[in-house]
Amino acid sequence: MQKLTNKEEEIMHILWKLEKAFVKDVLAEIDTEKPHYNTLSTIIRNLEEKGYVGYHAYGKTHQYFPLVTKEAYKKRFMTTAIENYFNSSYKNVVSFFAKEEKISVDELKEIIALIESKSNSKK
Repeated sequence: MQKLTNKEEEIMHILWKLEKAFVKDVLAEIDTEKPHYNTLSTIIRNLEEKGYVGYHAYGKTHQYFPLVTKEAYKKRFMTTAIENYFNSSYKNVVSFFAKEEKISVDELKEIIALIESKSNSKK
């Protein structure tokens, strides 16, 4: 799975949301500065070349749809981020969020309970 640019990732989030869309539909969903129609069309074709997007042709028009699920992309993205920024340590990830005050004690307790319930179900 090739790495996506920020703009490609933004477009994929729209396609995941819409499930299938023409370029004009994607353009209508962009909240930030809207790219030119042809620029957006090129970005979507790049996503197709990278294997993230497929399409159905209707004459000269294409309706695009995701080939990669959001879950599969998230798993790959998170694995890479944890490898590159946290030395493959999930403890370092949790510590980072705790130090940044992005996770509460109650949330940590929920995570511990989830881990304990998963380990108990494997026994």
